[in-house]
Amino acid sequence: MVQEWPVADGFWIPWVVAQKQGFYRKAGIDLKIIPPPNTAATTQYIGTGRADLAFATSMDIVFARSQGAPMVSIARYGTGNNWGLISSPDKPLDFASVKGKTIGTYNDAWSKAQLQIMLDSQGLKLSDVHLVTASSDTVPLLLQKKVDAITGVTNAEGSSLASQGVDDYAMTLAKDHGVPNSPVWVLAANSKWLSGHQDTAQKFMDATIEGLKYAIAHPEEAVDTFLTTYPKAQTREFTTLQWEATSALFGKDVTANSLKQSDADWESLLKAANDYELAKKTDAPSAHFTNELLESK
Repeated sequence: MVQEWPVADGFWIPWVVAQKQGFYRKAGIDLKIIPPPNTAATTQYIGTGRADLAFATSMDIVFARSQGAPMVSIARYGTGNNWGLISSPDKPLDFASVKGKTIGTYNDAWSKAQLQIMLDSQGLKLSDVHLVTASSDTVPLLLQKKVDAITGVTNAEGSSLASQGVDDYAMTLAKDHGVPNSPVWVLAANSKWLSGHQDTAQKFMDATIEGLKYAIAHPEEAVDTFLTTYPKAQTREFTTLQWEATSALFGKDVTANSLKQSDADWESLLKAANDYELAKKTDAPSAHFTNELLESK
């Protein structure tokens, strides 16, 4: 299972916990959690069959499928779009005056697409701002005052800032500036592998949901498990805040239904991809996801 980021983060907690608790082993699955060498490699691993499963963004699915890669979303991870531009409380970004500003960002499909749409709402292009690309973390760029704002989500960069004493950061949400309010994160699979391994995929999903439930019910233990597995990944305070914010997206009574997707989740995202020529071509919304693995529980 290839991940969305080269460095381990708290988003991985459900499957790290499921692995530690033996949920995958009991299902006969030997899950290998693979950090990609860079943020662009997640779809490459899935598309070439180097990985069967992935934790990715919904935009990764759109781009991969537009290029003919066999990638499909099998579950959403959270609800809505909490991505945007984050700035310091002592110098909050006035988005109406964003032209010429310096923005720290990542070299992933989601960040570029979202920022392009946001800027278009102001009649601007990516070339109208100065971009500083971070390999794995934009937060130091903001704290060191090297940029005016950074791209990120409330439960990653936002949690990181809060863990370092900056809990009153300013947030300009993308969904308020023309970007679809679609879920950011998804679990995905190589569709060719999926068609031939339905039983294994079902067992993976069931064990993952079991891990998610356990992590929500036992947050401190979940954080301990993550930090024991990846001791150099994040601070305890950051991981605690990140998992607290992430688990809140599911609620305490999480079920398979909590992860189901719909055409509506994808329609606005695909429309934006077409309108802004982010993808060469797009399929129907229903071609981008399946709920088949979420019907048993």
